[in-house]
Amino acid sequence: MIFRTFKDGRWLMAALLMIQSVWVYAHPPGLSSLDVTIKPAQIDAKVTFALQDIEAFAPMDSDLDAEVTDAEREAAKPAIAKLLAAQLRVSVDSRDVQPSEPGQVSFDDQNNARVELHYAAHVQTALLLQSKFLALLPDGHQQYLTVRDADGKALAEKMLGKHDDQISLPIANAAAESPQAPFAAFGDFFKLGIEHIVTGYDHLLFLFALLAVTHSFWPALKIITFFTIAHSITLACAGLNLIELPSSFVEPFIAATIIYVGVENIIRGDHPKGRHWLTFGFGLIHGFGFAGVLQEMDISSGDTGILLPLLSFNLGIETGQIAVAAIVLPMIWWLNNKVETAEKFLKAGSIAVSLMGAFWLVERIML
Repeated sequence: MIFRTFKDGRWLMAALLMIQSVWVYAHPPGLSSLDVTIKPAQIDAKVTFALQDIEAFAPMDSDLDAEVTDAEREAAKPAIAKLLAAQLRVSVDSRDVQPSEPGQVSFDDQNNARVELHYAAHVQTALLLQSKFLALLPDGHQQYLTVRDADGKALAEKMLGKHDDQISLPIANAAAESPQAPFAAFGDFFKLGIEHIVTGYDHLLFLFALLAVTHSFWPALKIITFFTIAHSITLACAGLNLIELPSSFVEPFIAATIIYVGVENIIRGDHPKGRHWLTFGFGLIHGFGFAGVLQEMDISSGDTGILLPLLSFNLGIETGQIAVAAIVLPMIWWLNNKVETAEKFLKAGSIAVSLMGAFWLVERIML
């Protein structure tokens, strides 16, 4: 009987072991942004990175006490500016140009660094931009590049990566050739949304814990639908800047939702009442986590601002979520509908989920 139970649930054990091997990384490798504005006699560039992407190359903890003070961050600004200036190649009419002054560095409350660089140059025929810093980062890191003219009109948009880190823009034809339709970057953000949910192990564990109590299609559909509606509401609030929640609150709260659902599964079994309403409430918080990925990096697209990236990003998330659910749900239903495995499966899976949620909660509060 023990062997049979193990055999029936071995897919779950394999999945949990796989997640455990990467459980510290609850989100994709990284995202940054590069905004370039072409003016009559000057080129302005603003680069936004997470501090964790910078620290390995411009150390801030000068006294090595494992804590970075405000004074240490201020002292690190020249090194950060120098690093980004050296790694951003700006070529005007086949001639590389250097910043006209040291870069200006600022930090926000989301643990991001923003570097503003200015180049005294007049672009006549062509502009080449290369973000060489991407070569130093993990393969999965992506950087969203937007090039605008002095009036704010988008001339080019591209998702850069380690193996595709540059764009060449013929200025004479940029206005005519640039995709002015607001859906030019739809595919990039749609793909990014899929990658975010597939590699967002905390969101996947939350979804698994919610669906672990279901036995058939309709209860699962209700849970997924309410989760989707919650994301849509959050999307509208974030896109219109009606509500802003700091990641220092959102990320620990997401971990707490994972713990709560896992514990509820253990205590109330496979028939908790109002699971779809719980999904809706907690889904709003997870949605703020999704939106924050783009908002923190000041990412926008053409004349639509952050709305199009958020919409396509969220659609990618929902697509990835449905794909994962389509794979996992038949196995959940099979185990839940077998008398000899149902209770063991729900309790073992929920305990594992709660423990991982507790780890993330401590990590996000303390670290």
